[in-house]
Amino acid sequence: MAAYILRRLLLIIPTLLGILSINFLIIQAAPGGPVEQTIANLQGLNASATARFDGSAQSDLSGASQAATENNSSYRGGRGLDPQLVKQIEAQFGFDKPAHERFLQMLKNYLVFDFGESLFSGKKVTDLIIEKLPVSISLGLWTTLITYLVAVPLGIKKAVRDGTAFDVWSSSIIIIGYAIPNFLFAILLIVLFAGGTYFSWFPLRGLTSADFDQLSTWGQIKDYFWHITLPVLVSVIGSFATLSMLTKNSFLDEINKQYVITARAKGLSENQVLYGHVFRNAMLLIIAGMPAALIGIFFTGSMLIEVIFSLDGIGLLGYEAVIKRDYPVIFGTLYIFTLIGLLLKLVSDLTYVAVDPRIDFESREN
Repeated sequence: MAAYILRRLLLIIPTLLGILSINFLIIQAAPGGPVEQTIANLQGLNASATARFDGSAQSDLSGASQAATENNSSYRGGRGLDPQLVKQIEAQFGFDKPAHERFLQMLKNYLVFDFGESLFSGKKVTDLIIEKLPVSISLGLWTTLITYLVAVPLGIKKAVRDGTAFDVWSSSIIIIGYAIPNFLFAILLIVLFAGGTYFSWFPLRGLTSADFDQLSTWGQIKDYFWHITLPVLVSVIGSFATLSMLTKNSFLDEINKQYVITARAKGLSENQVLYGHVFRNAMLLIIAGMPAALIGIFFTGSMLIEVIFSLDGIGLLGYEAVIKRDYPVIFGTLYIFTLIGLLLKLVSDLTYVAVDPRIDFESREN
């Protein structure tokens, strides 16, 4: 098993390299980078200033702009600006070097987890991620915990009582919950319970109140859960529906197999059959999907929820970085997300072995 773990850890290196390379090429080809945005802002300032001049001054500025346009500029958006100024902007954002040099330098820095600084805020990317991470971790942990504590037992009960009235009405509720988009459900909860049309039971912004530091320990705990109730409830809905049906189908598939009939014939109780034999095999499929579920809950799935409930988390950070073309933040968060995903996949395989010792990944690769 140690050799298998070592091989998997070594495979993370080319995987990270491939993902970073593909995304680097895509982002470099995308228009509207930080240099273009800065040039556009400067041109906008020039246009505003030009509007204040009289006719003769505007004529002189127009002539100077035309002369500058005749010079060669490496950016089409830079026409009308001094080429020297454009070069200074390129150097400021690190675009005065060829793309392959910038990529190799980025890889060298990432080996020591140096993600550089944000192009617009000036803060270190690592500090930004650490600053935003607690919000996403809070949402992810509580969502995952509640989802598994409720969905897995519900799915097992639905499998045992397949076809009964309980199975029918619970499936109807699950399907309705799955069909409603998270953001729409979030808006509905805000309208009903967060100062919308009806009740004002829950706050709408942040994870804590403004006077959080002045509250007692018990008061801080209540304040935290008061703020996080609606965001977590919204996050649970989609994951809860999927996991419930996945658990039910997994158990139904195992319950109908021959070894279950044999166990019952030996006189074992239903609970002994269900949790002593079926549970271990049925949970394999659920464990296999856990890494993707965790990544989705912690990061991707929380972005809209963070926006709607004004939660300044890692999902919102990544979204704003893409909009602003803040490349260090984009690649820093991408690197972290990918690394966590690959490590969770390895943890998933190890959990496979823990749940069912008959599985031996190492022997299968030989």
